[in-house]
Amino acid sequence: MDFEVYCDESGLEALTHKDAHLYTAIGGIWMPANYRPIFKEKFNEIRKKYNVSRELKWNKISPKFFDLHKEIIDYFFQTEQLRFRVILIEANKVDNYTFNDKDGELGFYKFYYQLLHHWIYDYNSYNIFLDLKENRDKGRLKVLDRCLDYANLTSDIKQVQGLPSDESLGIQLADILTGLTNAKFNNRITSSAKLGLIEYVENTYLGKAIKPTPKWEEKFNVFKINLQGGW
Repeated sequence: MDFEVYCDESGLEALTHKDAHLYTAIGGIWMPANYRPIFKEKFNEIRKKYNVSRELKWNKISPKFFDLHKEIIDYFFQTEQLRFRVILIEANKVDNYTFNDKDGELGFYKFYYQLLHHWIYDYNSYNIFLDLKENRDKGRLKVLDRCLDYANLTSDIKQVQGLPSDESLGIQLADILTGLTNAKFNNRITSSAKLGLIEYVENTYLGKAIKPTPKWEEKFNVFKINLQGGW
């Protein structure tokens, strides 16, 4: 089966400024490739309903657009074709000096590997799209593609490509859910609208606080990585 994965990050500043906040998050939306046209249609229907054409981002959420984002969240949780996985990184424990040849960019993409590898299954193919970045090493995505290929010999990693987030609705959905999760873990909720959305997810769909989930959780998977190993 063919799948597409759309990824974004939240709180990257913590990886370079350890006192910014505790966690950095990297998250992704998985969907069957043949569902993408329906996803785009449904997502755009919701935006049109609220007369919004701009890019949707967690950092731009305000009380004025609370209902818009609430409906986006409803759509995600009520659609079996959509799945979300996020990895939480305790930034002050990241040791790029010892483990990544002093290269923080290399360390960042190793965490991307951890996000993706554990949800790549045998005999499927994957097109993976990341929020476009200006990397110091222009070959980072090719290396990530190759590492995923070598680690998943019975799967087909068709491509790992950067896309501008304003051109990808999948990346925008990943941004919202990744930002929501990271805000909860960092206890940095900067508006009543964001707090309301976090509580809505917890009370309506999870029935509990957002926290690390079992490895087998398939809808809203939260992985707080143990940098000493294990889950």
